[in-house]
Amino acid sequence: MEKKLTDALGRPLHDLRISVTDRCNFRCRYCMPEEMYGPDYPFLPREKLLTFEEITRLVRIFSSLGVTKIRITGGEPLLRKDLPQLIRMIASIPSVKDIALTTNGVLLKKQATLLKKAGLERINVSLDTLNNDLFTRLNSRKYRVEQVLEGIEAAARAGLRVKINMVVMKGVNDGEIVSIARHFRGSGHILRFIEFMDVGNSNGWNLKQVISMEEIVSRIHHEMPVEPMKPNYFGEVASRFRYQGSDEEFGVISSITAPFCSSCTRARLSSDGYLYTCLFASTGTNLVDPLRSGASDESIKQLIEEIWQQRTDRYSEDRSLQTGKQKGEKIEMSYIGG
Repeated sequence: MEKKLTDALGRPLHDLRISVTDRCNFRCRYCMPEEMYGPDYPFLPREKLLTFEEITRLVRIFSSLGVTKIRITGGEPLLRKDLPQLIRMIASIPSVKDIALTTNGVLLKKQATLLKKAGLERINVSLDTLNNDLFTRLNSRKYRVEQVLEGIEAAARAGLRVKINMVVMKGVNDGEIVSIARHFRGSGHILRFIEFMDVGNSNGWNLKQVISMEEIVSRIHHEMPVEPMKPNYFGEVASRFRYQGSDEEFGVISSITAPFCSSCTRARLSSDGYLYTCLFASTGTNLVDPLRSGASDESIKQLIEEIWQQRTDRYSEDRSLQTGKQKGEKIEMSYIGG
């Protein structure tokens, strides 16, 4: 019988987010800005990355502690060679009920069918604008919106459930909130707006850059009347809204104006094998050394139990009282995924 593990604040461990690479083909301003991640940036060498076998072993251990949902992240996870093989290995674990992946979508067109056949069920695609000029400026690369849209449609044709994530930045792309909502309404895909947030050491949690959930919903409601919906489950990060008179919905992730730390059930595993208990963590726990030095599954399990039971993270709630102030060093999101 699986053991249900809870942290010091009573939050269960249900979700594991696994970064399979620290590399990305984008240089988004809010995640991996070009000036920090230039051509000489020391990305992890291959031998430092967890192997697929090591990742699968850890998933089995985490699943024995109550984890049922796995999300594959990066960096850009589709840069990891033979990724469908890893999906297949994780999907073979009976207690894993849901496997999802977050991607920028540029490489998705070629891989969607293979990922679905391997056992992937859901995919989240990042798309912050439909304007090609702004898209290029935001990701610092010569990619086009059409490549992402083609990836989204390829994923849908392959049978994957698709969500589109838009990070809303005041004065940058907030003018597209309604147009993007209109674009994806009727598509069968769920759009999720994300309040711009401090995701590492590259920016400073400045509320002047934030468009609040209230404002996002208000703008859409003015054009297309909406109403709130109940959460699907405990720990769901997005507040759900429905277009009135329909079953079509969108979501808003309000990490800044309405933090959801109290229901966070997520652990994060970096591509080099460190366990983090918060997106805004400053340190992690080394799991790769025990893995590679002959530690038993039981001893690794006990280590994870101890870390989670001591967990008191509520960074977003704490930080909301200190906006505009930098609060210590944090792990960059590109290292442990979103």
